[in-house]
Amino acid sequence: MTGFARTNGETAGVVWSWEIRSVNGKGLDLRLRLPPGFDGLEAAVRKAAAERFSRGNLQVSLTLTGGPSTAVPTINDAALTQVLSAIKAIDDRAGTSPSSAAQILGLRGVLELVEPTLDADQHQVLETALLSGAIQALDELKDHRLQEGKAMAGILFGHLDAVDSLRKRAEADPGTQPEAIKSRLVEQITKLLEESVKLDSDRLHQEAALLATRADIREELDRLEAHVTAGRGLVESGSPAGRKLEFLAQEFNRETNTLCSKSSAVSLTETGLEMKVVIDQFREQVLNVE
Repeated sequence: MTGFARTNGETAGVVWSWEIRSVNGKGLDLRLRLPPGFDGLEAAVRKAAAERFSRGNLQVSLTLTGGPSTAVPTINDAALTQVLSAIKAIDDRAGTSPSSAAQILGLRGVLELVEPTLDADQHQVLETALLSGAIQALDELKDHRLQEGKAMAGILFGHLDAVDSLRKRAEADPGTQPEAIKSRLVEQITKLLEESVKLDSDRLHQEAALLATRADIREELDRLEAHVTAGRGLVESGSPAGRKLEFLAQEFNRETNTLCSKSSAVSLTETGLEMKVVIDQFREQVLNVE
């Protein structure tokens, strides 16, 4: 299911922001983007996500700005020693006056701006706050997806009702009644007997009985009814059911294909094709279900 969540905060002078984007996926695929030095958060964030979601492609990113204080000017002792040695050598050889401190500090590499780093305790406090923020963002995403799921349930119930309505139409179709099937077979057998006297009457009746059995769609209609009942139960359960519903959509499609292949009436075939359209819509929506 799709969704978006963001949490922000500030800890130890560091401003942080979590962003999570979710799109459809058959399983749970979590992709993390963490700043250098914070790889230790990955395992905990993955565990928290797995506890809340079973499906979806999640893109999780953490952004950090600022720090505990501003950069501090620091003298590079190694560079200063080399510069002073070079200046003394030049002054001795050229007889020039000694260089001033301001001139020396103006040389590249002598004075550096060093960004302060967090000590171990500050880093631990920051990681704890960051993990809390990640969990908050995951919870917000879960709430968002639950709200979307409630709206999705109504759509899925509508598709299941449509399948059941078409199933009832197929069941009531005159072409599915035993009398209609028998009448068509008798007509076909009569034509065959008129065209050839060499046909084995007993074998012909056996084939006719086999054809009548194959033309019976009672089994497919019963299974479609059972699938509709199972689908309603899964949607009502509220538990992660996306994969089960996806499998159920495949079963719906299989039974409808068989129904259409057995059909010998135009009206029944049209009903089967309408059912396939609804099932395809059901399958597409199921991909959005947790």
